[in-house]
Amino acid sequence: MEEIVLAGGCLWGVQEFIQYIPGVLSTEAGRANGTTNTTQGPYDGYAEAVRVTFDPHTLCVEALIEHLFEIIDPYSINQQGPDRGEKYRTGIYSEQAEHLTRARRYFASRADAAQIALEVLPLTNFVASDEEHQHHLSRYPENHHLCPIPWELLHRYKR
Repeated sequence: MEEIVLAGGCLWGVQEFIQYIPGVLSTEAGRANGTTNTTQGPYDGYAEAVRVTFDPHTLCVEALIEHLFEIIDPYSINQQGPDRGEKYRTGIYSEQAEHLTRARRYFASRADAAQIALEVLPLTNFVASDEEHQHHLSRYPENHHLCPIPWELLHRYKR
């Protein structure tokens, strides 16, 4: 098992989509690279993100990024759909340097590399979101109108 953290705007949609990809073992919604260890208080620089535990024998870092690109605008800075602000930035975060190297190499191999706006940084802090945000769209599908990703796309890999 390996872990990587993916930020793609609204964490509800990212978690709903990513959890069904073959090779993903678990997901946890949260906040990446903020300066505090709490979900309470003022904004502390975090990005809304999802910690993904995956089987590297089934799913590689590059494939995870390709899947993330299915649901985000990789060229947008601090905005995904109607969600705007620094906390909605896109990014790849990991405690494993190899994951970051592979992400950078993957971006560099693309024809659109110069336009890709995802940050690729070491994971310095991850704070799990409150329970109400964990698997939110699975538990409250009626809130899908708050997510800019089409429902059919969110469930492309659901079995």
